Amino acid sequence: MAEKIKTIAVLTSGGDAPGMNAAIRAVVRKALNNGVAVKGIKKGYMGLLNEEIVDMNATSVSDTIQRGGTILGTARCPEFKEDAVQQKAADICKKHGIDGLVVIGGDGSYRGAQALAAHGINTIGIPGTIDLDISCTDYTIGFDTAVNTAMQAIDKVRDTSSSHERCSIIEVMGRNAGYIALWCGVANGAEDILLPEKYDFNEQVLVNNIIANRKIGKTHHLIINAEGIGHSTSMARRIEAATGIETRATILGYMQRGGSPTCKDRYYASIMGAYAADILLEGKTNRCVCYRKGEFMDMDIDEALAMEKTIDPYQFEVSRLLSRNENTDKSK
Repeated sequence: MAEKIKTIAVLTSGGDAPGMNAAIRAVVRKALNNGVAVKGIKKGYMGLLNEEIVDMNATSVSDTIQRGGTILGTARCPEFKEDAVQQKAADICKKHGIDGLVVIGGDGSYRGAQALAAHGINTIGIPGTIDLDISCTDYTIGFDTAVNTAMQAIDKVRDTSSSHERCSIIEVMGRNAGYIALWCGVANGAEDILLPEKYDFNEQVLVNNIIANRKIGKTHHLIINAEGIGHSTSMARRIEAATGIETRATILGYMQRGGSPTCKDRYYASIMGAYAADILLEGKTNRCVCYRKGEFMDMDIDEALAMEKTIDPYQFEVSRLLSRNENTDKSK
């Protein structure tokens, strides 16, 4: 190991997620414990191309585990899709003596890691995204914190919505995936949950639900809308016009990315970071760390990116059942 891997680097790419710092910390300290030097690459792949590369030691990651965001910074880098740019990045890694790279981010970041592996740089991916939309893993760093942040905010909006007897449409993040919306919809007791994977854009169903619930004495109506559907403000105007019930839209936005990570995000990110460092030092490449069926493991990035992730049909059916307010006792 010592002859092959002498220096590794770590970067965070794409959207930031609470718990990324815990993963960075674990990568750094696990590698140092094995006698391997560590470099930090600032601002993701863009920072790599600009050679924003710094030496890291154990102190570099002190007092960071409780912090949201990423101490290395992050940025989007669309041009990294180009082969010439990927080759340039690989050459920069070699120039700085980087034998292996840990990439923390979402599926776009994985594709960058995949490209670097093809250009001769040992790479390992760690799933860091609040969207929970990486198919190969049951857990992604930041989701737990984001969904709890959203849940607490929705509880607060629901209080005032009930006081004013309003309909509230609350839009949560998740890009094109509906996991934050699904979880919050169930956890917050929403009357309707709109998921990109399932919604048919029939607003008349929403209107009918609101009117029916009002007739049985429900004083407020909560709709959780996923970012992938969006247009919450215009939706609220249309629903108010159709029902005559005051309707307000709240877009939670980037607050869901921030804040101190939960215990789960700190713990799982730490284990994933250490695991990534270990398999990189073993000489593995083009792999990603996963959490599947209660176990931490790794798999080929090519295989991971080829997988598709969908909303579990049973969980979706349960979410619909629990949102109903009418009497569903079939014994009567």
